[in-house]
Amino acid sequence: MRMLVNLIFLIEPFSSMVRDGTVGDIIGRVIDAVKPESIYFTELEGNRGAVMVVDVKEASSIPSIAEPWFLNFEAICEFRIAMTPNDLMKANLPKLAEEWS
Repeated sequence: MRMLVNLIFLIEPFSSMVRDGTVGDIIGRVIDAVKPESIYFTELEGNRGAVMVVDVKEASSIPSIAEPWFLNFEAICEFRIAMTPNDLMKANLPKLAEEWS
């Protein structure tokens, strides 16, 4: 199942890692381990952040995606299910509308 993961990096420890030059190496190691389909760095809620697309095979794999961010950056991780247009078509919305209207 494809999921969007919002990552919010609080000022500390991220700023200290920027200052001591370790942030790039650690981010690279985490990305290599998590293997997102894509990742985009941005601002979230006024903090440094990232939005990552990951394929989650089963719920038990969520900790392997989140823990590197928690443990290295004390990041906030928010997981959201994401659907492609094909996924949405498989949902058969007209049938659901008929059933629930």
